[in-house]
Amino acid sequence: MSLTDEQLDRYARHIVLKEVGGAGQKKLLASKVLIVGAGGLGSPLLLYLASAGVGTIGIIDDDVVDRSNLQRQIIHGVAELGTPKVESASASVHRINPDIVVQEHPMRLTVDNAEEIIGGYDLIADGTDNFKARFLINDACYFQRKPLVSGAMLQFEGQLSTFKAHEEGNHPCYRCLFPAPPPPEMAQTCSEAGVLGALAGTIGSLQAVEVLKELLGIGDSLSGSLLLYDALSAEFRKMKISRDPKCRLCSESPEITGI
Repeated sequence: MSLTDEQLDRYARHIVLKEVGGAGQKKLLASKVLIVGAGGLGSPLLLYLASAGVGTIGIIDDDVVDRSNLQRQIIHGVAELGTPKVESASASVHRINPDIVVQEHPMRLTVDNAEEIIGGYDLIADGTDNFKARFLINDACYFQRKPLVSGAMLQFEGQLSTFKAHEEGNHPCYRCLFPAPPPPEMAQTCSEAGVLGALAGTIGSLQAVEVLKELLGIGDSLSGSLLLYDALSAEFRKMKISRDPKCRLCSESPEITGI
């Protein structure tokens, strides 16, 4: 595949990077990424991946745009109130880069459809805000052998990691970090506890960077590390995390053998 004159112009700032170049840009154009959730984290993810030239972007979300979303979900606007988020997000992606193929999944990711949908992509980015969805996505990615870039945020704090437990070596899965969901009274969502809107831009943009690194095979992967960000103190911390030898999913004696 040769880059067109328009693509050479559009992606010029990528192509001059020795870590990317023309070959790397072609790799991005041939890549398929699924974004789970077209909300606070999904918004910057979608905008930056479309701008970067990720050739096929899937969006899965069963919600519609609500006025309360607009404080942080920058891919949507007032004109899209009441519109399905996948439809609104797809239109925004095409305004930025009309050459991107957008695959819309206006539904909730469930046990029944997760493996089929996830199986059609090279990499999955989790932008959901509840533990049930995160465990499901983690498990499906593990069984489908897909890398997962996962972000989360609440109030003034965010976290980010990459999970590739299907690969050889010390690559933990999400269950190695969180063996089980917290009690319901502790598992608050952004709608319950609140979130600083701009925090979504910080964590979602970091997710986009990690997605691009994984697709290009450059830099140091966040697999085996957890990046923590405290907006109030303007501090980042990076913690090492290891594969749990007793993990219910990715250990040598798993309890979970399918979703």
